[in-house]
Amino acid sequence: MESGAHILVVDDDQEIRKLLGRYLAGQGFRVTMACDGREMEEKLATQRIDLMVLDLMLPDASGLDLCRAVRSRSRLPIILLTAMKEDVDRIIGLEIGADDYLGKPFNPRELVARIRAVLRRAPEREAPVTTGHIFRFADFIADRESRTVRTAIGDEVPLTAAEFELLLAFLERPGRMLSRDQLLDITQGREAGPFDRSIDVLVSRLRRKLGDAGAFQMFKTQRNGGYQFAVKVETVETNG
Repeated sequence: MESGAHILVVDDDQEIRKLLGRYLAGQGFRVTMACDGREMEEKLATQRIDLMVLDLMLPDASGLDLCRAVRSRSRLPIILLTAMKEDVDRIIGLEIGADDYLGKPFNPRELVARIRAVLRRAPEREAPVTTGHIFRFADFIADRESRTVRTAIGDEVPLTAAEFELLLAFLERPGRMLSRDQLLDITQGREAGPFDRSIDVLVSRLRRKLGDAGAFQMFKTQRNGGYQFAVKVETVETNG
């Protein structure tokens, strides 16, 4: 999916759009540009986009509001562009479903690395499921190939690509205590910064979506350590 993936860049800075357009095209991506929220919605409605790079500061709308609106109807991977000091907005962006973020100013090479990492985690929206592993845990069934999670009665739990990747890291290592650094390395291939809360935010979102609350805890927090997946996991090989 990485090769030739269609990237939508939403930024009101013309120079940034030109820079990213040339650089991403040179890396083998198809690139479409939008300068505001209205144009973003138009492009999403008329073209098949594989990933969106979204600036938080747009002239006609908040990038956070746009991210929330897109996530409410789609699992489209989203990378936020934020000012370096906008820590609160970064955290909110992750909480409402963004897959990653990058602070301005940034090196285009780093953005490409982030795009490729997110695309590797993203579900192939049109690919048929042929073979793969099924994970059974608590009252849920997770399919590694289709990258979906369903309840015992078949209702899908809407997870973003980043949320599913983190859940998969736990499902493949049940019972192990995994530090935040280990989880970042497994899921995103990067090291945590001194104030990086992305893993904590993703775990919080998984807890909410999987109903992990009250006395029972699916994800146990280890003091000064990380997290442990504390329920039994059964793995089934399937052939379809």
